[in-house]
Amino acid sequence: MRITSSMYYDNVYGTNNSKLSQKLFDVNKQIASGLNIQYAQDDVTVFTQTMKLDNEIATLSQIKKSTQSGYKTANQTDLTLNEFDTTLTRIKTLLVSTANATNSNASLDATASELRGLESHLKNLANTSINGQYLFSGSAVDIKPIRDDGKYMGNDVALNAFIGSRTQQQYNLSGADLFLGEDILMQREITSNVVQKDLSAKYPNFEDLSIGGTDAVITSQSTIRDLMGDMDNIIDDSNEKHHFYIQGVTSGGISFNEKISLKDTDTVDNLLTLIGNAYGNTPQLKMVNVSLNNSGEIVIQDIQKGSSKLDFHMVGAVDFNQTDFNDAADVSDPLYAVLMGKIDNLDAGEKDFDKIINGTSTAINPNLHVKEFIKSDFTPASGAATNIDGLLYDRTQFSKNGSLLSSSVPQIIKDTNAFATASTKISEVADLTQETADSLDATQLKLTGQNIYGVSFDVQIDFKNTANGGSTFSLDGGLTNYDIFNVENPRIAVDADQMSYRQMMDVMNMVITDQLPAPIGTHTHPDTTPFTAAEEYDEAIKISNLNGNTYLSDNGKIEFGQVGVTTTKATIALYDVNSGNFTPGSPTSVMTFNSNNALSVRDPKTDFFKTIDEIITAVENHKVHPDAQNGDARNVGIQNSIKMIDDLLEHVSRAHASVGAQSNSLTNALDRTTILEVSTMTLRSSIIDTDVAEASLSLTQLSLNYEAMLSTVGKISKLSLVNYL
Repeated sequence: MRITSSMYYDNVYGTNNSKLSQKLFDVNKQIASGLNIQYAQDDVTVFTQTMKLDNEIATLSQIKKSTQSGYKTANQTDLTLNEFDTTLTRIKTLLVSTANATNSNASLDATASELRGLESHLKNLANTSINGQYLFSGSAVDIKPIRDDGKYMGNDVALNAFIGSRTQQQYNLSGADLFLGEDILMQREITSNVVQKDLSAKYPNFEDLSIGGTDAVITSQSTIRDLMGDMDNIIDDSNEKHHFYIQGVTSGGISFNEKISLKDTDTVDNLLTLIGNAYGNTPQLKMVNVSLNNSGEIVIQDIQKGSSKLDFHMVGAVDFNQTDFNDAADVSDPLYAVLMGKIDNLDAGEKDFDKIINGTSTAINPNLHVKEFIKSDFTPASGAATNIDGLLYDRTQFSKNGSLLSSSVPQIIKDTNAFATASTKISEVADLTQETADSLDATQLKLTGQNIYGVSFDVQIDFKNTANGGSTFSLDGGLTNYDIFNVENPRIAVDADQMSYRQMMDVMNMVITDQLPAPIGTHTHPDTTPFTAAEEYDEAIKISNLNGNTYLSDNGKIEFGQVGVTTTKATIALYDVNSGNFTPGSPTSVMTFNSNNALSVRDPKTDFFKTIDEIITAVENHKVHPDAQNGDARNVGIQNSIKMIDDLLEHVSRAHASVGAQSNSLTNALDRTTILEVSTMTLRSSIIDTDVAEASLSLTQLSLNYEAMLSTVGKISKLSLVNYL
């Protein structure tokens, strides 16, 4: 084949020109765009790697944004808790300065005024917000967490920042944790509130009142005669005539009634030891510490940590007439044939020893001295003892505030120490060692009071297992029984151990609003089919809810609120029929709903603003120590308030430490994410970005090659023309 000039031209110029032009175009495009490729087709491998890295960078960007947002909240929470610490420390300083009897009333009033200001400051801190979102509301960030009355309105939901693949970090502290949290390491401590004086010191001669004495407080070394008094100067060392009746609950949730009998010469320390034994103390193992404070009041501290169940009530009695062959101070004496073993028998006595020894008592039995150790302002239940305020433990009416009736004893689940809710089974709270072992079967509660129309009622609620017909309630002593229906199918009377608080509160609501289940057939369905008994029961509940609501509050207390009124006529008392029964071997109360019980000084459960209010009230009432005769009978006093503020400081410090840990985790996550983001972007740049120096060098080289090719083609073209000529 003959090689022509055109063939040579095409081979040298045509092919190389196309290739060089494309390379020059690509290099210029890389320099102009700064990218190695423009489209996936340019280089599939580079495109795939770049897309993966782009996704990684986008994810890291979201993580960074989430972490930064969480850090801002955690950091602001940290700063707010710093101010909490400062304010609580100031409150403690003021309490310490007032915790003695040397301050004037004017000084205490001034301190109380400053404390109220600090309380307002704490509420403002609790309602701190960022960009309109409240710090301590849980996930309900648009709801103001603390009302003016100190009630928490948020929830306990944690907010989490996304800080990595399948990794989250909480960045908020909910008000439920801060203001209503629980410390499982805390030991509950309770105290009586009646100051106990040494009667022997006041009356050195019990037969000659002209001999003056001194005002002294009982100590642990005082005798029982010093505590209870006497009517003669004979010290009886043979007769256990002083009787003490204890009702309480152990830290394990076991209720008990205990009678302790002592002689004149026994000491208060002996009494304290026997009280401890009632809670389960042995020489080898202590369950509680029992002591006296500086006011002669009994203080009981739980050895077990994290339990809120410990409770205490005690009343003492001595019959100064030992010549009639009856012991009126012994509730089980044959003298009491009708109410044998009942604490109500002591209601005939006199609580004021001064009236007994001065002969001015108007009591039915002026020789029976009844010693109160715990007093409250509760109203006794219908039919209960009424003469002696501190005689009753749990047969007391719910407190009334306008249209609201409230119990005083939180319902606490035995196994978890958590507050009960409407769905909680009553058997999860009750003491199942009474009546029928490990069951509520045969338990009977009394519900007394007045309904919303002012009409009295006396209801018995019978807990019965399904084998015994199921649980019922009655308004006439068991003659007419209403089934308490379950919510399952078939609809039958609920088993005692399956009854929930909701089901019991439904009964309460129907009774208080006077809406009892109608007879079968009173109501009909649209097809005229009559309602069943269960449907009539449900209808009564629905109608009753239009007039009032019975529910468990956030802190586990039963409350009733009447709808549409400012003040309700209703009253409630709810208690076990065995309450106040000291007959040997008899069962005790399986549960307590409202009681004249010991005051709580320390408890694993925190109610922040309720505690702050109680602390300030102690100063406002000028109450240095618990004293039922001075100000609020249920207030623990300034000295105990110092313990309470210490507990709040410790609680806030633990919360603060938790927030600090959150901040550190978020800071570390932010630093790690930033480093990863930079590394990923660097890697992406090395893959997709153009090396300008390298591209410029390549452009120069290609330009030279292109010029050389053109020069060669030009020379060939000249030779071809000569040949042609």
